[in-house]
Amino acid sequence: MTQPLTLRRDAEIAASTLPALLAKADHLASGVLLGEHGRRRAGQGDDFWQYRPMMQGDSLRSIDWRRSAKGDAQFVRDREWQIAQSVILWLDQGASMQFAGTKDTESKASRARVLMLAMAILLIRGGERVGLTGFTLPPRRGEQQILRLAEAFSTDDAQDYAPPEARGMIPHAKAVFASDFLGDIDAVEAALAKAADRGVRGVLLQVLDPMEEAFPFEGRTIFESVGRTISFETLKAKDLRDRYLDRLNERRDRLQQLCRATGWQFNCHHTNESAQSALLWMWRAFDGGAAR
Repeated sequence: MTQPLTLRRDAEIAASTLPALLAKADHLASGVLLGEHGRRRAGQGDDFWQYRPMMQGDSLRSIDWRRSAKGDAQFVRDREWQIAQSVILWLDQGASMQFAGTKDTESKASRARVLMLAMAILLIRGGERVGLTGFTLPPRRGEQQILRLAEAFSTDDAQDYAPPEARGMIPHAKAVFASDFLGDIDAVEAALAKAADRGVRGVLLQVLDPMEEAFPFEGRTIFESVGRTISFETLKAKDLRDRYLDRLNERRDRLQQLCRATGWQFNCHHTNESAQSALLWMWRAFDGGAAR
C-alpha cells in the first residue's frame, strides 16, 4: 500500500514538471505564425478570406458587386473555412525515450513532450479539437485541454518500448505520432493500417539522439536498455557499427514506406537540432499534406 507521504511526494514531483513543460511548449508554439488559423481555405464561416474571379457554378448571390464594379470582371467574396477537426495524438512514453547520449543533450522524451504539447497548443488555439488516442482523453477545445494534455505527457511508461495506442481512432480525424520507433515495427504497422482503414491521416515524427545515429563505441562495451530489461556485452563494439547502422536505416526506410502506403508524412528529428524547426515541419506537413 502506498504511504500518504510517498504519494504526496510523487504527486508534487509530477506536478512540478507541468509549469516548465507548459512554458517551453508555449514559447515554442509562439514562434509559429498562425494568423487567425494556419489552415486557411474557403468554406462556411463568417470571416472574409479573399476575392476571386467568378467561376462556373457560383451563384449570382455570391458576387461582390462593390468589388466587381472596379473592373470588368465579376468577383466572388470567399469566406474562411471554420469547421473544427478532431486531432488525436500519441506520444511514446516508454523507457527508451528517456535516453540522452550526453549530459548536455536533451532526452528524447523531453524533446518529444515539448514538441507534441506545442503542436497541441497551435491546433487548439487554431480552433481544433485535440486529444489522445485511446479513450482516456477524447478531443476537446480550450485552454483546459492543454493542461490535461500536459499532465498526460508528464507520465512515463515502465516498459522499454511502448507500442502505439491504436484504439479510439476517430473516423476521418487527423493524427500526430511521436516516438523513436525503435520497438516492434509490427505494432506501428498495425496502428497505421487501422488508422488508414478509418480514413485517419497524419504525421509520424521519429525522435532520435545523435549518438544513436553516430554509434561512437569501440572496444569492450555493455549495451543496456534504459529499463534495464535487456543487456548485451561485446569486446569489439566497433565491429557492430555497420550492422547497427544498416538496421537503423532499414527501420527508417520501413517507416517511410508505411507512411507512403497509408498517406501519412514522415520526418526524423534529432535532439541536438532546433526544436522550432521540427515544430515548423510538423505544422507545415500537417497543414499542407496530412491534414487535407
